[in-house]
Amino acid sequence: RMINLAELTPYILCSICKGYFIDATTITECLHTFCKSCIVRHFYYSNRCPKCNIVVHQTQPLYNIRLDRQLQDIVYKLVVNLEEREKKQMHDFYKERGLEVPKPAVPQPVPVSRGRPRKVLGSVFRIPPELDISILLEFIGANEGTGNFKPLEKKFVRVSGEATIGHVEKFLRRKMDLDPTCQVDIICGDHLLEHYQTLREIRQAIGESAVQDGLLVLHYGLVVSPL
Repeated sequence: RMINLAELTPYILCSICKGYFIDATTITECLHTFCKSCIVRHFYYSNRCPKCNIVVHQTQPLYNIRLDRQLQDIVYKLVVNLEEREKKQMHDFYKERGLEVPKPAVPQPVPVSRGRPRKVLGSVFRIPPELDISILLEFIGANEGTGNFKPLEKKFVRVSGEATIGHVEKFLRRKMDLDPTCQVDIICGDHLLEHYQTLREIRQAIGESAVQDGLLVLHYGLVVSPL
């Protein structure tokens, strides 16, 4: 049967801004969902869920939120033109401030060569030659159940500004010998970062508040991945 959108609206609205979910983000403690920007802004002044008032985390509530891409895909399919309007607003936001518009990560095609095929190691972290950004990696804790891991020996790293948060995560996993079930959350200031964001974009978007003595400061924490 055909379902009226009004029947589903209560399940796809953010209770903070009263609009449709944008970057739907769920609190792992109580499974309530909000727009990402709304819940991050809420956690600036409170560590409780705005819907049920449960304490999300005593000091770092951003540890206990996760993007819900499946729910966001559903919202975009249900609400006509919502995704296009959101992309245009994001594009205008960055352009008005003279910033480069973030681009989603696109898998690079593997070149076809004649003769014996070569094994492609896609998970190997390679540092590009243009090392123009220095980062400081600060550990801010691990939840119970993350298993054993080696402390990071060197927290000062110099890399290319084109390196992404995904590259930084791979670097941490390899150096700390992390279990695959362990999730790495990387934060700059009060912003939970996405894999596709480059270090240069982050520095431009967040500004001097993200820089300490010329170093881009990134905090990382370890949590158990949800089943």
